Amino acid sequence: MRKLVLFVVLGLASFVSQAQAPVKVGYADVDYIFSQLPEAKQIDQELKSLQTQLKNQMDTKTQEFQKKVADYQANINTMIDAVRANTERELQQLQQNLEKFQQDAQTTIQTKQTQLMDPVYKKVGKGIEDVAKENGYSFVLNQQIGGLDVILYGDEKMDISDLVLKKLGVTPKPAAAAPATTPPATTPKKPN
Repeated sequence: MRKLVLFVVLGLASFVSQAQAPVKVGYADVDYIFSQLPEAKQIDQELKSLQTQLKNQMDTKTQEFQKKVADYQANINTMIDAVRANTERELQQLQQNLEKFQQDAQTTIQTKQTQLMDPVYKKVGKGIEDVAKENGYSFVLNQQIGGLDVILYGDEKMDISDLVLKKLGVTPKPAAAAPATTPPATTPKKPN
């Protein structure tokens, strides 16, 4: 029983000492930071190029498949059963190949995006960590996650996004006017 009381007293003492320490909370808009980095345009161009290349391949394969389907439909009445069955199997296989190619293309794009973005996310994360330590922030929150606001209100003085950009060697540019996802009164604006 004495051990339990001692444990509770020590826990309360620890809690009280932590409660008295000031906590400084900031937030950063990772999307805003990323959009200001020079790597953003290059990554966007590489991903668009890959998407275009894969789309062109998919279009070519689709056109070939559609041509074979049209040939099959035009000649179905004149085919003998064995040829018709063989053509149908071939068309089914081509359709499965198209579906697999589409899935593989999506996986390829996601893999490439991850490959390109990982170093940038690590760089931004390190910048946020450095700025937080240098400026005495206990916590830094992300302004948005998956397009949803995490911070419903934040004092503009607590937005460290521009500090992070400066830490990364990028001069912040004014944010382009974008449609607000929340009412303007609750969305902090970026300092110029």
